[in-house]
Amino acid sequence: MTAPRRIRVLLADDQTLVRAAFAMLVESARDMEVVGQACNGREAVELVRTVKADLVVMDIRMPDLDGIEATRRIAADPELADVKVLVLTTYDTDEYIVDALRAGASGFLVKDTKPAELLEAIRTVAAGDALLSPGPTARLIARVLRLPTALSPSASLPDALAILSDRERQVLTLVGRGLNNAEIAEALGLSPLTAKTHVSRIMGKLMARDRAQLVIAAYESGLVTPVKTEAG
Repeated sequence: MTAPRRIRVLLADDQTLVRAAFAMLVESARDMEVVGQACNGREAVELVRTVKADLVVMDIRMPDLDGIEATRRIAADPELADVKVLVLTTYDTDEYIVDALRAGASGFLVKDTKPAELLEAIRTVAAGDALLSPGPTARLIARVLRLPTALSPSASLPDALAILSDRERQVLTLVGRGLNNAEIAEALGLSPLTAKTHVSRIMGKLMARDRAQLVIAAYESGLVTPVKTEAG
């Protein structure tokens, strides 16, 4: 029997010590390996084409080319369609995270996340799932949506939503609230396979790269309303 293929990870961060720490952590896992390290977004885009990475752990704030633009370029390249991007944020200060998700990132992590959580996040995103836990995602997007310059409604979204069935709108609403397929299935009385099929069809109709972009679409279209918090 052949050993399962390991997840090929590219690390992009302008801080050498951070990259070194992440590299040691990733290499400690039997099911993944570091295939490259980049100190800025431009280098990340160049490297990902040559090292055949499955996933990029991408810092947002980097010199020369930031993580958002690097993510956008990776997502826009048909030859890199299978490459996933997991962005890093300081959470309390980075308002760029929504732009990163819209650019094509499949999820985000707080920089001081626990080691085991980072490894699990890499596995989750590499498997094709978005890393969008309900609480943090809802709070983050709600806060950003209250900014005057953030997430102006897309003129194309209402037209796109018009082609969704009532059931698909229900599913999109639950995706926007951070529910996974199993939770959506339970909420709507569907089988997990049916829920997954609905999500796939919605992604196709809205031309979304992945589940993370469906979350943004749900907020932008008004299907999900930002929750006001006392701090906001």
